[in-house]
Amino acid sequence: MRTSNRLVAVICAVLAAGAPATAAAAQAARERPLTRDIKMISSAGARALADACTAWAERNKVVVAMAVLDWGGNLIESHAMEGAAANAIDTALLKAKSALRWRRATSETNRIVRSGENLAPTFMNDFPQPGALPLMLNGQVIGAMGVSSADGEKCVQAAMDEVFKGQTATAAR
Repeated sequence: MRTSNRLVAVICAVLAAGAPATAAAAQAARERPLTRDIKMISSAGARALADACTAWAERNKVVVAMAVLDWGGNLIESHAMEGAAANAIDTALLKAKSALRWRRATSETNRIVRSGENLAPTFMNDFPQPGALPLMLNGQVIGAMGVSSADGEKCVQAAMDEVFKGQTATAAR
């Protein structure tokens, strides 16, 4: 019986000693916001980006396909211009996923891989080929857009400038 009384006393002492830390942690949690507002590209915004990119491609006489992802990596919009290669949308989607994961232009990720600075994208099923940018609005990633062309980043940047009227900035530029 004495052993169990001592054990109960030790447990009570340990719990009592931890109480201030628990109270402090609870107070700190109450002082921090428990939720946050997250902006993401809407369907209308993704469609507008695809239309603006298509217009840029037509002006520059290139045939492209594109994919727009929301901040969580969900495909929101895809479009292939007439004459695009059969694998063009898949290529655009892979590029967009890479830009979203690494939060930078895929041309920058490509440079990092080629220099040997970071080889992680090569074994993480990424596609670090130039042609995609993360979509940034007020410092927050709201999605990513990939384009099948080597000039894809120019197309994305032109579309972002047109649709968001200068409110955006890419993570890599």
